[in-house]
Amino acid sequence: MIEIRNLEKSFGDLRVLKGMSIEIPKGQATGIVGPNGTGKTTLIKTILGLVKPGSGEIHVNGIKLNGNFEYRKDIGYMPQVARYPENMRVNELLEFIKGLRDQEAVYEEELIDQFSLRSELEKPLRTLSGGNRQKVGATLAMMFNPDILFFDEPTAGLDPQSSHKFKQRVQKEKENGKTVIITSHIMSELEQLVDHVIFILDGKIRYYGSMKALLEESREERLEAAIARMMDTTGEEPVQKEENGSLLMTKKLETA
Repeated sequence: MIEIRNLEKSFGDLRVLKGMSIEIPKGQATGIVGPNGTGKTTLIKTILGLVKPGSGEIHVNGIKLNGNFEYRKDIGYMPQVARYPENMRVNELLEFIKGLRDQEAVYEEELIDQFSLRSELEKPLRTLSGGNRQKVGATLAMMFNPDILFFDEPTAGLDPQSSHKFKQRVQKEKENGKTVIITSHIMSELEQLVDHVIFILDGKIRYYGSMKALLEESREERLEAAIARMMDTTGEEPVQKEENGSLLMTKKLETA
């Protein structure tokens, strides 16, 4: 479980996270959506310990983040733009990360074959296409079989076949009870992969609940239209209610 309480983060005078509080239970597939610059990536990097919060608390699987890095062994992260040592070969990178994590790479060979990376292993990372770099990132995120998976715009740069393979893999991880968190601007992609939605706007959580409940409340059939409707009602205060024991923060979405 990921528990966040009153999380605040500023960069200089820019207040990015504004008192976020949320609980994401184990085994849930969640999509984080919102406009550019609204705090999605900052939230993820704060959970990963890559950004230090100004105030507030984060607990991952019961471990409070306070300089402790042990919890990261349970996390796999695929960034939107991965930066690797350009002269390192793909197989060298894989060995390097295995040495850093000191964990068994349970699915390394399986993922290499699934993402058709076998022919790329001897190539320097600087020579890889953007799509192949994404596939390397996906392999690194999932090969240690972590309980929690973060994917930041994961299919950016992937061709249709690779995108389909990635989605198949994420579905498998969901079926295995993993906690999957995805940020994406492609709403149709999230519709295929997640069951719950977190909508962030201006550094605050405006909605957290099931996609089904969001679509029903907004009276829309597609996630893109439901999110657009919420963005059109940003002048209202969020309403809090309970849904199946989990906090649901939403806007009033009455149709005109």
